[in-house]
Amino acid sequence: MALWGALCRCVLVSRSSSSHVGLCVSAASLRNQSTASAAALATASSPKAQEKRKPKTGILMLNMGGPERLEDVHDFLLRLFLDKDLMQLPVQDKLGPFIARRRTPKIQEQYSKIGGGSPIKAWTTMQGEGMVKLLDQMCPETAPHKFYIGFRYVHPLTEKAIEEMETDGVERAVAFTQYPQYSCSTTGSSLNAIYRYYSSNELRPKMRWSVIDRWPTHPLLIECFAQHVRNELEKFPPEKRDDVVILFSAHSLPMSVVNRGDPYPQEVGATVQRVMERLSYCNPYRLVWQSKVGPMPWLGPQTDEVIKGFCKRGKKNLLLVPIAFTSDHIETLHELDIEYSQILAEECGVENIRRAESLNGNPLFFKALADLVQTHLKSNESCSRQLTLRCPMCVNPTCGKAKAFFANQNL
Repeated sequence: MALWGALCRCVLVSRSSSSHVGLCVSAASLRNQSTASAAALATASSPKAQEKRKPKTGILMLNMGGPERLEDVHDFLLRLFLDKDLMQLPVQDKLGPFIARRRTPKIQEQYSKIGGGSPIKAWTTMQGEGMVKLLDQMCPETAPHKFYIGFRYVHPLTEKAIEEMETDGVERAVAFTQYPQYSCSTTGSSLNAIYRYYSSNELRPKMRWSVIDRWPTHPLLIECFAQHVRNELEKFPPEKRDDVVILFSAHSLPMSVVNRGDPYPQEVGATVQRVMERLSYCNPYRLVWQSKVGPMPWLGPQTDEVIKGFCKRGKKNLLLVPIAFTSDHIETLHELDIEYSQILAEECGVENIRRAESLNGNPLFFKALADLVQTHLKSNESCSRQLTLRCPMCVNPTCGKAKAFFANQNL
């Protein structure tokens, strides 16, 4: 989720500068291998393999997306800064393009350090393929199933995915957010895009739409996170393992959004609580927030400030867990792995710092996605009851129209 900070596996940081250099090379190698393997697997299991049969059920996997190539960065930022569902800027039609141009070189530099582009499309493709294979076995009555990718700011764009679904003759369409925790800035923006596609073109859907709008405490999601935390804790020196502080890091939000009543902070907290329950509260932990930009107040405490604070207090064995992200992208591969786990950790004198692997290609996560869709289809509900409730201080009238669009679908 490159939320707001798109302006913007494990790494062991040593205090010794000579070994630190070696570890930087190793971390970069791991990141490049991860991105390359995801791309290779995505090619082998691309959506083209699904085109041989007419789908009955289409699952639209919604996400922000990320530029696959350095030359895609500007268009990604341009779409992001023009999205009024994500942020409200003065004279946005002029200021948005200006900011996008200014930010492009810096963001291109960051992507160049993680292999030249975002692996999020490759991971989403792999996850979608794993999900529909399971669904065809689990739900023969709604098969064949086909997944579609709908990104907000890079291709394949949400609008193009809807066109493809309509052309394919999909009967039942499920808008499936890939953000487990709901925010008006992420899931809300994607759902607004679906509503606008039909309303701006004065079209009536041929498909029957429903939406999976949040899933922060799904048991298999919680088990996936717990599994990855356990695996990473085992890699700390045995004598340090009990002293490791687990930092669950989620993308922050401006307090102006939080104070409107956005449910995201509470839902992230619910995920963290369930994961620690599953781990029997094995280690001390905190929920922290990353990717703050600009001078305005944001939800805190910030991940980098927490790392500094714990180091000052003698807590120098840390495990970073990206709790609101289900696959690797710029905030995990650059911000957590490079800015915090390498540069900041060395400056602060961290003894050991690791980052739990993202869910990426975990087969249990494929099962979680399939189970979510199966349960949703069998419920015959168009959306959760939470979706129909607007933020109490909502300032975006499109949100209400989009929520009504899904809530009023006749399944």
